[in-house]
Amino acid sequence: MRVSAWLVLGLCLLRTPAFAGNEIDAAQGVIRAQEQALARDDGATAYAQAAPEIQALFPSIEIFMAMVREGYAPVYRHRSFEFGPSQAQDGTIMQRVHIVDANGEAWEALYTLQAQTDGSLKITGCSLLKAGQSV
Repeated sequence: MRVSAWLVLGLCLLRTPAFAGNEIDAAQGVIRAQEQALARDDGATAYAQAAPEIQALFPSIEIFMAMVREGYAPVYRHRSFEFGPSQAQDGTIMQRVHIVDANGEAWEALYTLQAQTDGSLKITGCSLLKAGQSV
């Protein structure tokens, strides 16, 4: 019985739609665009990757950038930024990112993205946790 349960689980994992890979690639492109814009202090481009709901919470580029600098320092300035596992489910893409900050400390970020009415993907959230800490 256990073997069949593992077989069913494996088949379910393989049943991921073909477009899911393209969605993940696109999501990583959006995250990378924001990460690179932040590295250049290009607030307009970084802000453009955020979903309208995020932009409503931070209604100007200056307010958004202040929030990133103060609340997401490892995302804003880092030594490394590497994609980890990702998942597409019910119209939401979840992408883990392994980050080493400017001080050499490890962090885990979980980005969420959703398709917009114009077909683009935008970042709807980013949770940041120091590596080794529990939720």
